[in-house]
Amino acid sequence: MNRYPLWKYLLILAVLLAGLIYTLPNFFGESPAVQILPLRSSMKADAALLNRVDDTLKAASISPDIVELDGNSVKARFNDTDTQLKAKDALKAALGEDYVVALNLQSRSPSWLTSLHALPMYLGLDLRGGVHFLMQVDMKAALDKSLEAAMGDMRSSMRDANIPYSGISRDGNALQIKFRDAASRTRGEELLKQHFSDYLLAEKEDGPDFLIRAQLKPEAENRIGESAVQQNLLTLRNRVNELGVAEPVIQQQGKDRVVVQLPGVQDTARAKDILGRTATLEVRLVDEEHQPGPNGSAPFGTELFKDRDGNALLVKKQVILTGERINDAQPGFDNRTNEPAVHINLDAVGARKFKEATRENVGKRMAIILFEKGRGEIVTAPVIREEIGGGRVQISGKMTTDEAQDTALLLRAGALAAPMDIVEERTVGPSLGADNIARGFNSTKIGFILIAVFMVAYYMMFGVISVLALAANLLLLVALLSMLQATLTLPGMAGIALTLGMAIDSNVLINERIREELRNGITPQAAINAGYEHAFATILDSNLTNLIVGIALFLFGSGPIKGFAVVLCLGILTSMFSSVLVSRALVNLIYGRRARLSSISIG
Repeated sequence: MNRYPLWKYLLILAVLLAGLIYTLPNFFGESPAVQILPLRSSMKADAALLNRVDDTLKAASISPDIVELDGNSVKARFNDTDTQLKAKDALKAALGEDYVVALNLQSRSPSWLTSLHALPMYLGLDLRGGVHFLMQVDMKAALDKSLEAAMGDMRSSMRDANIPYSGISRDGNALQIKFRDAASRTRGEELLKQHFSDYLLAEKEDGPDFLIRAQLKPEAENRIGESAVQQNLLTLRNRVNELGVAEPVIQQQGKDRVVVQLPGVQDTARAKDILGRTATLEVRLVDEEHQPGPNGSAPFGTELFKDRDGNALLVKKQVILTGERINDAQPGFDNRTNEPAVHINLDAVGARKFKEATRENVGKRMAIILFEKGRGEIVTAPVIREEIGGGRVQISGKMTTDEAQDTALLLRAGALAAPMDIVEERTVGPSLGADNIARGFNSTKIGFILIAVFMVAYYMMFGVISVLALAANLLLLVALLSMLQATLTLPGMAGIALTLGMAIDSNVLINERIREELRNGITPQAAINAGYEHAFATILDSNLTNLIVGIALFLFGSGPIKGFAVVLCLGILTSMFSSVLVSRALVNLIYGRRARLSSISIG
């Protein structure tokens, strides 16, 4: 009656053994490490790089715990932070500018566990320390950029179609195209309808001019904003990858905000510098026909920027090229002056546009403007000596080596579609994260001990069995979180503590049902069987309702709420397994072999 077949015992044992194996990595902790990543997409982390890192560390008399390949990077683990910092300096000097050398943390798990893909849970920002940014996308700037690009495309389209027009100007979120006669306007309207479907066109007259007003559709405005946020998300992910941060959180919040969390980051200042800077590149022609006004005002169709010496320069508003056309950017040196420079490779469209612009403007100056945090600065404004083809461009001009390296990283990681401002910043130190871990662990430990004392005192041997089942539940929950590589945060630890309370409730129901059956006068073996059988429906109903709530929290929540929901749902599943199968297996092993059982220890 109260016996399991052998296969069921073996199944439960196998599940518990797997749970133990996948829980173990969480007890080894983390060590300071250095992560080496290739900057260029054409370069890969391979055995040659591994040997090069190993040789560099040996030459610097630095002894790492382990040096290994991990995806497209090499990681070296050390005993202490001082050795880690020395290793970073040595590797950075030896590997040069082709690699990112970033400080990181790495698990101390033995290699045999890693070979089984048994990895520790990732710890969130509040447990591991790191930085948190809330960034807001400048939607107006994204719209302005799109309208400026549309103006340039309209000019090119009408010039290619040989349609005469007098000019194109902006009027708010609308564009006005002037024509000299009605026939040209009709041809222009047909062209615009064919190639610019995002605009509502309306004809109007203004004296001798025949106008077409092109108003951007509301749905197109929304699409531009959404596209800007998505591109910025992608760009930020690329920048974080350049920094070598493991398990970052980069997600949209609301319509125009982005949350960036970098757990475990030790180079906090560098992370803030790279993410906080909003470098976008624009190539424009210098306006050499006009001069700035007496109060520094710019004539119509131009903007005033300053170079690195503080000299003002008039630049035309029409953008020839943007950073979106950059395939690669590497720091280097100018072949002629030997000054630090950034070498840029353009994609096919960018190369074609740059070639056309240089061919048509030989003898004129071209300004390369770097925009950071909404402020534009002319990096260089050279004279175009000849047509430049091939898609290779160089930026130079009073840069330091560090500035060239950071500028190349920003441009290589991708241009932001619109500027972003940091509206909230939080830094969680490693000591505070360790304190949060200790508090969360202690609360779970104290809760477990108090539950164990109560259960053993109240239910005797069945209390001991319930406590063992509860320990199995905790083991399986941590193993599942580790296997899924979930990110554990403080709300997640609260979910673990709550799961313990919910899991023991199932065993209380079973024990009370067995007591009730014993009071009704049936034999102990029959009471055990009836207790488990009759309590199962109640346990299933209560856990199912909790699971529905957990799924709702996961679907409609975000951030910490979603993390809490994941732990809650997994905890419900593991508690069903442990409170019913594991505890029943223990009861069967203790009492099931005795056919004539006179009494049981259940308080």
